[in-house]
Amino acid sequence: MRSNGPRAAPARSTGRSNSGHASNIDAVNAARLTERVARESYGRLLAQLAARTRDVAAAEDALSEAFAAALKSWPHTGAPDNPEGWLFAAAKRKLIDAARRAETARAGEAELKRAAEEVEAEMAERALPDRRLGLLFACAHPEIDPAARTPLMLQTVLGLSAERIAAAFMIEPAAMSQRLVRAKKRIAEAKIPFDVPPPEEWPERLGAVLQAIYAAYAEGWTDACGEDAERRALAEGALWLARIATAQTNDPEAAALVALILMLEARRPARRDAAGAYAPLDEQDVRLWRRDLVEEAVRIMARLAPHAEEAGRFQIEAGIQHAHLARYFALPVNWGLIESLYIQLAAIVDSPAVKLNAVAARARRAAPEEALAALDALVAAEIALKSYQPYWALRADLLSRMERTEAARAAYDEAIARESDGAVRRFLLARKARL
Repeated sequence: MRSNGPRAAPARSTGRSNSGHASNIDAVNAARLTERVARESYGRLLAQLAARTRDVAAAEDALSEAFAAALKSWPHTGAPDNPEGWLFAAAKRKLIDAARRAETARAGEAELKRAAEEVEAEMAERALPDRRLGLLFACAHPEIDPAARTPLMLQTVLGLSAERIAAAFMIEPAAMSQRLVRAKKRIAEAKIPFDVPPPEEWPERLGAVLQAIYAAYAEGWTDACGEDAERRALAEGALWLARIATAQTNDPEAAALVALILMLEARRPARRDAAGAYAPLDEQDVRLWRRDLVEEAVRIMARLAPHAEEAGRFQIEAGIQHAHLARYFALPVNWGLIESLYIQLAAIVDSPAVKLNAVAARARRAAPEEALAALDALVAAEIALKSYQPYWALRADLLSRMERTEAARAAYDEAIARESDGAVRRFLLARKARL
């Protein structure tokens, strides 16, 4: 039976244990080592194993068996000098054995042997060819159902199980498993290559990869405190995928996505106060923002500055979050710049929510009457906003500033009715109570 994902999931060992004796590594240490290797190398191993045959499910099965073999062998033999290479070789042997047993054994075995010969030299050098970016492009290929792209990346590159992905996306595990199986089958049927397309195709193809990565992060972002293990894994995994895309393409949009996620993650500790109450961005305690993530993001944004003229979606989104960092450095927030960036972003993504954010930014620097007129004009063109909580919350705030108390209360009621997060509901109720 084909697996729905890896049985052991994810850094690489630095070498053999000091004495080389079996007693220097016990079962617990073996488990920790295999988890670390999988966390760093699962996607690289799977991409290399599946690159020739394009049979992702078979490669997953072989890799799962290799991890199981490591857990059984390493406590007795000691940690190998090159754990990643050991796992690749073990999985490769299992793939060849499976091919021998299959009806298409001759063709499958020939392909696998050819792949083995090609990587033999690299394995001797302890460096496995990194095909993870090719795997990301395969997952986001036009032949793959858009709804399956993000889950497929999370499973094949990061090693998350179908059950964990289903829990994060609030989908039944069986339905998620079927979606993943269909996507893997399509890769094989359509002979989708695990190759990185030429740079001239990146504007079309890389965008799909980055959007799928960001979709994973957006799901992780819904867990404000980082207490949900499934959503925390999505957020961490999305950052890891964005780093892979950046390292292997040096593309400004990929780098901007890394910076964007870093800035959002930096604020996570401040999204709820010590009592668990919701803290809106402009009221967060910036002392709680993670300095290491802020500083890394600022360095990336500095490197991206020369590309500002041709900025794409993620460079603009990163620019918006960069502007919000002003408070961290005890500087005034430039709301005019933020509004301008949201307008630029709306021209690219055509999202009512983005347009609403542009109006919200204007509301921070304009008279409430002017902002409310802009909001009314927007909702007349984007009627779907009337079912969107932030629309009603912004409307309530503007009406409150205009001292239209009854109308503000009614708008707060509409916002509260559309909010499922208990902390945000309590925040809105408190605002209403102040009227």
